[in-house]
Amino acid sequence: MLKRERVREHLLGLIEAGRPRDAIPSERTLCATLDVSRPTLRAAVDELVNAGLLVREHGRGMFIAPGKITQELASENTGFTLPRASGTWTSSILELTTLRAGARIGRKLGLSPATELLYIARLRLVDGIPMAIEHLHIPAEFVPDLTRSELEVGELYDHLRDHHGIHVHRAEQSIEPTVINETEAETLGTPVLSAALLIERLTTDTHGRPVEYVRSVYRGDRYRIVSHLALGGSAPRNRPGAHHPGIPPGDPAHRGVITSSTTGAVQPNL
Repeated sequence: MLKRERVREHLLGLIEAGRPRDAIPSERTLCATLDVSRPTLRAAVDELVNAGLLVREHGRGMFIAPGKITQELASENTGFTLPRASGTWTSSILELTTLRAGARIGRKLGLSPATELLYIARLRLVDGIPMAIEHLHIPAEFVPDLTRSELEVGELYDHLRDHHGIHVHRAEQSIEPTVINETEAETLGTPVLSAALLIERLTTDTHGRPVEYVRSVYRGDRYRIVSHLALGGSAPRNRPGAHHPGIPPGDPAHRGVITSSTTGAVQPNL
Protein backbone atom coordinates (compact mmCIF):
# COMPACT_ATOMS: atom_id res chain seq x y z
CA MET A 1 0.00 0.00 0.00
CA LEU A 2 2.83 2.40 0.80
CA LYS A 3 4.48 1.89 -2.63
CA ARG A 4 1.18 2.63 -4.39
CA GLU A 5 0.74 5.73 -2.22
CA ARG A 6 4.25 6.95 -3.10
CA VAL A 7 3.57 6.69 -6.83
CA ARG A 8 0.14 8.28 -6.44
CA GLU A 9 1.51 11.22 -4.44
CA HIS A 10 4.19 11.86 -7.05
CA LEU A 11 1.62 11.92 -9.85
CA LEU A 12 -0.70 14.17 -7.84
CA GLY A 13 2.20 16.51 -7.24
CA LEU A 14 2.75 16.78 -11.01
CA ILE A 15 -0.97 17.40 -11.53
CA GLU A 16 -1.19 20.12 -8.86
CA ALA A 17 1.96 21.84 -10.11
CA GLY A 18 0.83 21.81 -13.74
CA ARG A 19 -2.10 23.11 -15.75
CA PRO A 20 -4.89 21.37 -17.67
CA ARG A 21 -3.57 19.76 -20.88
CA ASP A 22 0.05 19.78 -19.66
CA ALA A 23 1.86 16.57 -20.59
CA ILE A 24 2.95 14.05 -17.95
CA PRO A 25 6.38 12.34 -18.33
CA SER A 26 6.39 9.00 -20.14
CA GLU A 27 5.92 5.69 -18.33
CA ARG A 28 9.58 4.81 -18.89
CA THR A 29 10.73 8.10 -17.35
CA LEU A 30 8.37 7.79 -14.38
CA CYS A 31 9.39 4.18 -13.71
CA ALA A 32 13.06 5.20 -13.67
CA THR A 33 12.40 8.26 -11.50
CA LEU A 34 10.29 6.39 -8.94
CA ASP A 35 12.16 3.04 -9.16
CA VAL A 36 8.95 1.07 -9.62
CA SER A 37 7.77 -1.52 -12.13
CA ARG A 38 5.58 -0.60 -15.08
CA PRO A 39 2.55 -2.57 -13.71
CA THR A 40 2.76 -0.65 -10.43
CA LEU A 41 2.94 2.68 -12.26
CA ARG A 42 0.09 1.77 -14.63
CA ALA A 43 -2.13 0.78 -11.72
CA ALA A 44 -1.64 4.21 -10.14
CA VAL A 45 -2.17 5.98 -13.47
CA ASP A 46 -5.33 3.95 -14.13
CA GLU A 47 -6.69 5.07 -10.76
CA LEU A 48 -6.12 8.75 -11.57
CA VAL A 49 -7.55 8.34 -15.08
CA ASN A 50 -10.69 6.76 -13.62
CA ALA A 51 -10.88 9.60 -11.09
CA GLY A 52 -10.82 12.16 -13.93
CA LEU A 53 -7.45 13.68 -13.03
CA LEU A 54 -5.43 12.35 -15.97
CA VAL A 55 -6.34 11.56 -19.57
CA ARG A 56 -4.62 9.17 -21.97
CA GLU A 57 -4.39 9.94 -25.67
CA HIS A 58 -3.38 7.07 -27.93
CA GLY A 59 0.00 7.69 -29.50
CA ARG A 60 0.52 10.97 -27.66
CA GLY A 61 0.85 10.11 -23.97
CA MET A 62 -0.75 11.30 -20.75
CA PHE A 63 -2.07 14.76 -19.95
CA ILE A 64 -3.53 16.63 -16.99
CA ALA A 65 -7.32 16.57 -17.23
CA PRO A 66 -9.47 19.75 -17.18
CA GLY A 67 -10.24 21.08 -13.70
CA LYS A 68 -13.35 20.02 -11.79
CA ILE A 69 -16.18 22.30 -10.73
CA THR A 70 -16.06 23.07 -6.99
CA GLN A 71 -19.23 23.44 -4.90
CA GLU A 72 -19.12 24.31 -1.18
CA LEU A 73 -21.70 22.71 1.09
CA ALA A 74 -21.87 25.93 3.10
CA SER A 75 -19.85 29.12 3.34
CA GLU A 76 -17.80 30.01 6.41
CA ASN A 77 -20.50 32.50 7.43
CA THR A 78 -23.27 29.91 7.67
CA GLY A 79 -24.07 27.42 10.38
CA PHE A 80 -22.39 24.06 9.81
CA THR A 81 -22.47 20.95 11.97
CA LEU A 82 -21.16 17.44 11.38
CA PRO A 83 -23.12 14.84 13.37
CA ARG A 84 -21.66 11.40 13.92
CA ALA A 85 -22.37 8.74 11.33
CA SER A 86 -24.58 5.81 12.27
CA GLY A 87 -23.26 2.43 13.38
CA THR A 88 -20.42 1.37 15.71
CA TRP A 89 -17.07 2.48 14.22
CA THR A 90 -13.79 0.68 14.96
CA SER A 91 -10.32 0.77 13.37
CA SER A 92 -7.61 -1.63 12.30
CA ILE A 93 -4.09 -0.41 11.49
CA LEU A 94 -2.83 -1.54 8.09
CA GLU A 95 0.45 0.37 8.17
CA LEU A 96 2.24 2.62 10.64
CA THR A 97 5.58 4.17 9.72
CA THR A 98 7.61 7.38 9.59
CA LEU A 99 8.44 8.96 6.24
CA ARG A 100 9.42 12.26 4.65
CA ALA A 101 6.65 14.70 3.79
CA GLY A 102 7.66 15.11 0.16
CA ALA A 103 6.73 18.09 -2.00
CA ARG A 104 2.94 17.63 -2.22
CA ILE A 105 2.11 16.72 1.40
CA GLY A 106 4.69 19.23 2.59
CA ARG A 107 2.87 22.02 0.73
CA LYS A 108 -0.46 21.01 2.25
CA LEU A 109 0.95 20.99 5.78
CA GLY A 110 3.18 24.03 5.25
CA LEU A 111 6.30 21.97 5.96
CA SER A 112 9.64 21.27 4.30
CA PRO A 113 9.62 18.18 2.04
CA ALA A 114 12.26 16.69 4.35
CA THR A 115 10.07 16.95 7.48
CA GLU A 116 9.29 13.60 9.09
CA LEU A 117 5.62 12.60 9.17
CA LEU A 118 3.83 9.78 10.87
CA TYR A 119 1.99 7.90 8.11
CA ILE A 120 -0.94 5.70 9.11
CA ALA A 121 -3.05 3.55 6.80
CA ARG A 122 -6.17 2.70 8.79
CA LEU A 123 -9.11 0.46 7.93
CA ARG A 124 -12.38 1.80 9.33
CA LEU A 125 -15.10 -0.71 10.11
CA VAL A 126 -18.78 -0.23 10.97
CA ASP A 127 -20.34 -3.01 13.02
CA GLY A 128 -17.34 -5.14 11.98
CA ILE A 129 -17.78 -4.52 8.22
CA PRO A 130 -14.99 -2.72 6.26
CA MET A 131 -16.24 0.74 5.32
CA ALA A 132 -13.27 2.99 4.50
CA ILE A 133 -9.50 3.24 4.20
CA GLU A 134 -7.85 6.32 5.69
CA HIS A 135 -4.35 7.57 4.89
CA LEU A 136 -3.29 9.93 7.69
CA HIS A 137 -0.23 12.19 7.68
CA ILE A 138 0.69 13.89 10.98
CA PRO A 139 3.95 15.79 11.73
CA ALA A 140 6.05 13.34 13.76
CA GLU A 141 7.14 16.02 16.23
CA PHE A 142 3.51 16.51 17.32
CA VAL A 143 2.96 12.84 18.23
CA PRO A 144 6.33 11.33 19.21
CA ASP A 145 4.72 8.49 21.16
CA LEU A 146 1.43 7.90 19.36
CA THR A 147 0.61 4.21 19.74
CA ARG A 148 -1.30 1.72 17.60
CA SER A 149 -3.88 1.30 20.36
CA GLU A 150 -4.63 5.05 20.30
CA LEU A 151 -5.33 4.76 16.58
CA GLU A 152 -7.53 1.69 16.97
CA VAL A 153 -9.58 2.56 20.06
CA GLY A 154 -11.62 5.71 20.68
CA GLU A 155 -11.52 9.00 18.81
CA LEU A 156 -8.18 10.16 17.37
CA TYR A 157 -8.88 13.83 18.13
CA ASP A 158 -9.63 12.98 21.75
CA HIS A 159 -6.24 11.24 22.01
CA LEU A 160 -4.47 14.18 20.37
CA ARG A 161 -6.06 16.52 22.92
CA ASP A 162 -5.70 14.39 26.05
CA HIS A 163 -2.29 12.80 25.43
CA HIS A 164 -0.47 15.14 23.06
CA GLY A 165 -1.85 18.59 23.88
CA ILE A 166 -3.14 19.19 20.33
CA HIS A 167 -6.56 20.85 20.19
CA VAL A 168 -8.00 20.59 16.68
CA HIS A 169 -10.08 23.60 15.72
CA ARG A 170 -10.85 23.84 12.00
CA ALA A 171 -10.80 21.58 8.96
CA GLU A 172 -11.16 22.04 5.22
CA GLN A 173 -12.66 18.96 3.61
CA SER A 174 -13.45 18.02 0.02
CA ILE A 175 -15.66 15.16 -1.19
CA GLU A 176 -15.76 13.80 -4.72
CA PRO A 177 -16.57 10.55 -6.53
CA THR A 178 -13.86 8.03 -7.35
CA VAL A 179 -13.46 4.31 -7.99
CA ILE A 180 -11.81 1.59 -5.93
CA ASN A 181 -8.46 0.21 -7.09
CA GLU A 182 -7.26 -3.40 -6.74
CA THR A 183 -5.53 -2.93 -3.37
CA GLU A 184 -8.51 -1.09 -1.89
CA ALA A 185 -10.95 -3.65 -3.31
CA GLU A 186 -9.09 -6.51 -1.62
CA THR A 187 -9.06 -4.66 1.70
CA LEU A 188 -12.69 -3.48 1.58
CA GLY A 189 -14.11 -6.64 0.05
CA THR A 190 -15.64 -4.87 -2.95
CA PRO A 191 -15.27 -5.26 -6.74
CA VAL A 192 -12.46 -3.39 -8.48
CA LEU A 193 -13.59 -0.06 -10.00
CA SER A 194 -16.74 0.03 -7.86
CA ALA A 195 -17.99 3.48 -6.90
CA ALA A 196 -16.51 5.22 -3.88
CA LEU A 197 -16.25 8.62 -2.19
CA LEU A 198 -12.85 10.29 -1.97
CA ILE A 199 -12.67 12.55 1.10
CA GLU A 200 -9.63 14.75 1.72
CA ARG A 201 -9.24 16.82 4.88
CA LEU A 202 -6.68 19.31 6.21
CA THR A 203 -7.03 19.96 9.93
CA THR A 204 -5.55 22.86 11.92
CA ASP A 205 -5.30 23.41 15.67
CA THR A 206 -6.23 26.37 17.85
CA HIS A 207 -2.87 28.01 16.98
CA GLY A 208 -3.56 27.77 13.25
CA ARG A 209 -0.96 25.04 12.70
CA PRO A 210 -1.79 22.31 10.16
CA VAL A 211 -1.66 19.11 12.20
CA GLU A 212 -3.20 16.47 9.93
CA TYR A 213 -3.76 15.70 6.27
CA VAL A 214 -6.06 12.76 5.57
CA ARG A 215 -7.17 11.08 2.36
CA SER A 216 -9.99 8.57 2.78
CA VAL A 217 -11.80 6.24 0.41
CA TYR A 218 -15.34 5.29 1.49
CA ARG A 219 -17.40 2.53 -0.08
CA GLY A 220 -20.02 4.02 -2.37
CA ASP A 221 -22.37 1.07 -1.92
CA ARG A 222 -22.54 1.41 1.86
CA TYR A 223 -21.96 5.08 2.70
CA ARG A 224 -23.75 8.27 1.73
CA ILE A 225 -23.68 11.89 2.87
CA VAL A 226 -26.94 13.76 3.52
CA SER A 227 -27.15 17.57 3.64
CA HIS A 228 -30.03 19.48 5.24
CA LEU A 229 -30.40 23.00 3.83
CA ALA A 230 -32.51 25.83 5.23
CA LEU A 231 -33.41 28.02 2.27
CA GLY A 232 -34.68 31.58 2.23
CA GLY A 233 -34.35 35.04 0.73
CA SER A 234 -32.68 36.76 3.69
CA ALA A 235 -29.18 35.58 2.87
CA PRO A 236 -26.97 37.56 0.47
CA ARG A 237 -27.74 36.93 -3.18
CA ASN A 238 -25.49 34.56 -5.05
CA ARG A 239 -23.17 35.87 -7.72
CA PRO A 240 -24.65 35.78 -11.25
CA GLY A 241 -24.59 32.29 -12.70
CA ALA A 242 -24.08 30.58 -9.32
CA HIS A 243 -25.79 27.25 -8.77
CA HIS A 244 -26.64 24.99 -5.83
CA PRO A 245 -26.85 21.36 -7.00
CA GLY A 246 -30.42 20.08 -7.06
CA ILE A 247 -32.00 23.54 -6.69
CA PRO A 248 -33.35 24.90 -10.01
CA PRO A 249 -31.87 28.25 -11.09
CA GLY A 250 -34.52 30.95 -10.73
CA ASP A 251 -36.31 29.20 -7.85
CA PRO A 252 -37.10 31.79 -5.11
CA ALA A 253 -35.35 29.63 -2.52
CA HIS A 254 -32.26 29.61 -4.71
CA ARG A 255 -31.35 33.14 -3.61
CA GLY A 256 -29.52 32.06 -0.52
CA VAL A 257 -28.56 29.03 1.57
CA ILE A 258 -28.79 30.07 5.21
CA THR A 259 -27.72 26.99 7.14
CA SER A 260 -26.43 23.53 6.35
CA SER A 261 -25.75 20.39 8.33
CA THR A 262 -24.21 17.22 6.95
CA THR A 263 -24.67 13.65 8.18
CA GLY A 264 -22.84 10.46 7.20
CA ALA A 265 -25.25 7.54 6.87
CA VAL A 266 -24.23 3.90 6.63
CA GLN A 267 -26.46 1.81 4.38
CA PRO A 268 -27.57 -1.68 5.51
CA ASN A 269 -26.27 -4.76 3.75
CA LEU A 270 -28.42 -5.66 0.76
